[in-house]
Amino acid sequence: MSALTPSARQASLFLSVAPPATPAPAQAIDRSRLPAQVWPAHMLAQQAQAWPSGHTALDAQLPGGGWPLDGLVELLQDAQALGTGASVWQLLAPTLVSRMADRPGVVVLVNAPHAPFGPALRARGIDSERLICVQADSAQTRLWAAEQALRCADALAVLAWLPQARRMQLQRLNVLAKDKLLFVMREARARYEASPAPLRLLIQGGDRLELQLLKRRGPPCIQPVALTALPERLRALLASRRRPSEPARPLAIALPDTALPLQTVPQEH
Repeated sequence: MSALTPSARQASLFLSVAPPATPAPAQAIDRSRLPAQVWPAHMLAQQAQAWPSGHTALDAQLPGGGWPLDGLVELLQDAQALGTGASVWQLLAPTLVSRMADRPGVVVLVNAPHAPFGPALRARGIDSERLICVQADSAQTRLWAAEQALRCADALAVLAWLPQARRMQLQRLNVLAKDKLLFVMREARARYEASPAPLRLLIQGGDRLELQLLKRRGPPCIQPVALTALPERLRALLASRRRPSEPARPLAIALPDTALPLQTVPQEH
């Protein structure tokens, strides 16, 4: 058997090496065929029911382009800001205005730190006569009041200040939040605790809010969302609160500590 010449060996080696296989093109994911609980890691989940927040920059970062109507939204603040409630009104006022304009019903406030300020509410377009304020001394009674509000057909939204709420208690509220806006306010230190809320935000800042999305159905949101400052007219009205002014006229309800015991709510798995 004769040996191959150098040129023949090179040609044989070249022919024996197969060309690299061309990778198959990636197929686009048909999101319409995915269940609501499944979404691509790099995309926001599809939110079947959502209500616009009224803040364009925020809606762009929320699944469905707004607040969920079928789950709990947890708003976290430091203790001092939580005790005033001003940032919560600044954040949620556009949502409440559009929701109240769209259909009849009431907004229920559970354990709000202060009585709503009438002129400031009217400056934002909120009808204070459609607010129901519920105050209770014990954490258990506040939770019970929030649950009853979620069961009420006339409730458009429930805003509950529940700094002592635990994970299982939040789970109960999350299950009951159907076709309603539910916001629960807690202290910022709760960010390190597990929560059933599909959406969690940390509120920081004063007139100009910065929102850090701690949890959402979608990829992490690295940069905080900045909201515009308060309008000059509203800022003047808030400053005038130090002087005697016309109070708001919400319906206030004080619940005794002997309120009905909590009922069992089936949990989602």
